[in-house]
Amino acid sequence: MKTKPDLSFWKLWNLSFGFFGVQIAYALQSANVSRIFATLGADPHDLSYFWILPPLMGLVVQPIVGTASDKTWNRIGRRLPYLIFGAVVAVIVMCLLPNAGSFGLAVSSAILIGLIALMLLDTSINMAMQPFKMLVGDMVNEKQKGLAYSIQSFLCNAGSIVGYVFPFLLTWIGFRNTAASGVIPQTVVFSFYFGAAILLVCVVYTLVKVKEWPPEQYREYNGGPEVKADGKQEKTNLLKLLVNAPKTFWTVGLVQFFCWFAFLFMWTYTNGTIAKNAFSCPETTTVTGIAQLGADGKPADIYSAKYILVDGDKVAVNHGKACVAGIVTAEGEFIAGRNISLADINVEAVEIKAGGLDIQAPTPGVEILSPVARDGIIASKDGISAYEFNKEIPTGGMNVIIDGSRRVITSSFTLVDYLSRMEGPTKLTLADIYTHDPKTGELFVDGTSEVTLQNPREARLETSVVLNTESPQYNDAGNWVGILFAIQAIGSVLWAIVLPQFKSRKFSYALSLVLGAVGFISAGYFTDQYLLFVSFVLIGCAWAAMLAWPFTILTNSLKGGNIGAYLGLFNCSICIPQIVGALLGGVILSAIGDPDQLAPQYMMMVIAGVSLFLGAISVAFIKESPSNN
Repeated sequence: MKTKPDLSFWKLWNLSFGFFGVQIAYALQSANVSRIFATLGADPHDLSYFWILPPLMGLVVQPIVGTASDKTWNRIGRRLPYLIFGAVVAVIVMCLLPNAGSFGLAVSSAILIGLIALMLLDTSINMAMQPFKMLVGDMVNEKQKGLAYSIQSFLCNAGSIVGYVFPFLLTWIGFRNTAASGVIPQTVVFSFYFGAAILLVCVVYTLVKVKEWPPEQYREYNGGPEVKADGKQEKTNLLKLLVNAPKTFWTVGLVQFFCWFAFLFMWTYTNGTIAKNAFSCPETTTVTGIAQLGADGKPADIYSAKYILVDGDKVAVNHGKACVAGIVTAEGEFIAGRNISLADINVEAVEIKAGGLDIQAPTPGVEILSPVARDGIIASKDGISAYEFNKEIPTGGMNVIIDGSRRVITSSFTLVDYLSRMEGPTKLTLADIYTHDPKTGELFVDGTSEVTLQNPREARLETSVVLNTESPQYNDAGNWVGILFAIQAIGSVLWAIVLPQFKSRKFSYALSLVLGAVGFISAGYFTDQYLLFVSFVLIGCAWAAMLAWPFTILTNSLKGGNIGAYLGLFNCSICIPQIVGALLGGVILSAIGDPDQLAPQYMMMVIAGVSLFLGAISVAFIKESPSNN
């Protein structure tokens, strides 16, 4: 078996340049997915569950892609056909995912579309990413692999920086960074569009610049079964490959488990942590359903739904918000109505000019109204509810206007919801899929179930305290998370330059993970948005080592024609910990939090730090040959 020739710097660069575009897509996904699903209406305790399908698909798809590409050969190449397919799918899905909340769908439908799009996006990104790792294994000799993966790490982090800062830059340019309830802001939507365009350009560049070795030449340098031009080859048994895998495969995989478990928590909970700690994001109470209480005063039956209707057409809970049934005056009279406002000023005449209203002289009957509730939803200012249920609201001598037609004169009133007005057995419609036409206001209900609330007086609204995703603070924090992730990438680039200077890979690997652990824990507690730069530079050190050393150490221990299959199997060490983290995230968050208070997402960053410490300890179990140390 021949020794692979040295490649020039630019040939090594071209082998990995497409990683730049792929990583932009990956950065946009990792920095914005939790923000997207929270905006669509997902509960913080459920956020981690949305990350289950992507790694689960990777667990199945990546070994198949690796094995299949080992046997593939056509005029395009061996690995490149999979790059093309993955990139094309990623570009399409990148244009779909950020628009999940823009189709007039309610939370369940929008989240379902977003979930499917996320699954396809993560799978296609990994499919596009895998060929670059395999190309280095195929065409780069052991002496240059460290340099090749360092170049790949640099391009990876450069792409990350671009992807992470897109929403912040677009806000600065003038794109809107807030949107209506359940709709993704323009800054996020167009970031995905621009990222898709760059990915397409990078893939075309790779196809022009990279020429894979033909089958005979590949076998000369890599050995293994002969790869024929027609693609026929002895069938690869993945189970047999696992049984015969070198010990390095398993020990590096153990370290990977703790690392990727930690980073899954970072991608899931950084938005909530930064929004609350550094941007003082306001909280809001989301209605998750109605509970019928038992004799002991505890919930006997819970009817969960973000949309609940009474009498077939009266919306009692709309997108997780309790709707106003009407008011109770200071005199104790209940008046039904969904649109309630106060008449602020009586004026003679109102002339509309370019600069606004011109109040000229008092005239009875002409009013300027201050909204209290619109279409049953309590009015808010800057994402903060202006009024509350069952709390006295003084009128200050102003008129109360009900549904734009009835005038009520009272010294004060309270807002009441539908549940408090129900009497006797009441039929409820729980809407699973709920489409609202914003132009006509017409409601279309589908996929529903009906229940009967036997005693509404012994029932309560089930609620969850969450961050207000419509507030400027939340969306400013979302942009800042992109900046912090970019700082992480910059720290990773700088640390990637330092890593090869260490004499021992294992020492530098463990040290990097310890630094990352300190970064995670501090990120959970720092409240200054600029001090967080320190945390994410340290996290970047761990990221650099995770990108550079595992594949370098592993590929140096692999021989023969099954490198692609082994790299595909090794991808499971990335997918499995993410699946475990996604399954446990909500459970852990519920266990450490109070259901009546805001979920302590910052503690998940601390747990991520502990996981990285365990990863650093696990590095001691890795066994390298003396020549590779």
